[in-house]
Amino acid sequence: MKIGINGFEAVIPRFGYNSEGLPNRVGSSEVAFQWLCELNKIDKKNEYVIYLPTNPTSDLPKEREGWEYIVLPIKPLWTIFALNPAIRKQKFDVFFSPTHYGPIFVSCPQVISILDISYKHFPELFKKKDLIKLNLWGTYSIRSSKKIIAISNSSKNDIIKEYRVPEAKVVAIKLGIKEPGKSKMSKKELFEKYSVGEPYLLFVGTLQPRKNIVRLIEAFSRLKASDMKLLIIGRRGWQYKEILEAPEKYGVAGQVKFLETVTDEELPTFYENAEAFVLPSLYEGFGLPILEAMKYGCPVLTSNVSSLPEAGENAAVYFDPGNVSDIAEKIEKVLSDESLRAKMKKEGFEQVKKFSWEKSAKQVLEVLEEAAK
Repeated sequence: MKIGINGFEAVIPRFGYNSEGLPNRVGSSEVAFQWLCELNKIDKKNEYVIYLPTNPTSDLPKEREGWEYIVLPIKPLWTIFALNPAIRKQKFDVFFSPTHYGPIFVSCPQVISILDISYKHFPELFKKKDLIKLNLWGTYSIRSSKKIIAISNSSKNDIIKEYRVPEAKVVAIKLGIKEPGKSKMSKKELFEKYSVGEPYLLFVGTLQPRKNIVRLIEAFSRLKASDMKLLIIGRRGWQYKEILEAPEKYGVAGQVKFLETVTDEELPTFYENAEAFVLPSLYEGFGLPILEAMKYGCPVLTSNVSSLPEAGENAAVYFDPGNVSDIAEKIEKVLSDESLRAKMKKEGFEQVKKFSWEKSAKQVLEVLEEAAK
């Protein structure tokens, strides 16, 4: 079987580069990268052609027999004006786009992946041009694809309901947890580097309205512990001005610290030493940071909406993300109960065992093979 893949997301540096010169991958970029790496490991039988807008990054699998990269120079609307013509020169059994957007007018069966459809639930949180692209091109891709991969049952149900597609067309495949190497710096050196101290609560994610960080900061301002700090690790996304102004607004400017340059290797140390990890998102397609926190023994509090209860199951404490009082009360509950935190850590370790990128990629391959029939 000959499989074509759009590798755009795996190499484009939407959030710049890390210290090793590799893209800072989050969301769809991380998912596309991990699936490519695992498919290369598990499948030596099929032939793969991966299209990229730049040369493959050093951490992508090397070319081999049955695994080829074709670089199509970056240009506006790359998928339409560069990828589309290139696909037509090949005879693929199936073409996979690990993104919302598939190529147009291609003859082979297509598979796309959709992380979430938050743009349908919270359109006001998106730029107008992005919203138009998601609604027009995204809808076309959903209609023209033979199979759609969702990353949770919650997202699968949303796609079926919103786009009225047959249930058999949408397959829910859970993601895995990345394995970053540990930082060579000691905890003391790392905390000195970023001028942080304990005790602290932790948030990890892109600074954008859907993450609900402003309500988290307001809830934090209501906590009883005067020595507690809130570390917000993540790069600026969009509409983040209100987020950056929130600590001053709620009188906790000295206790809230924004860290934009923490590396993947440094992140485990922050998880391991946090009192708790809090993810108050209004909507998530899956919620990978929940599992990352659990992997490193950090108690997790998160929203009781979308896919988040699916990711955390019984190992997390849940709150209403629209209710600041509820967020604050649940954080207080976890901080004040040492036995509860110990129980959450133990159950978190068990929860993460259910997820792996290898298992995820095997399911992706099954979908591609089914679509090619």
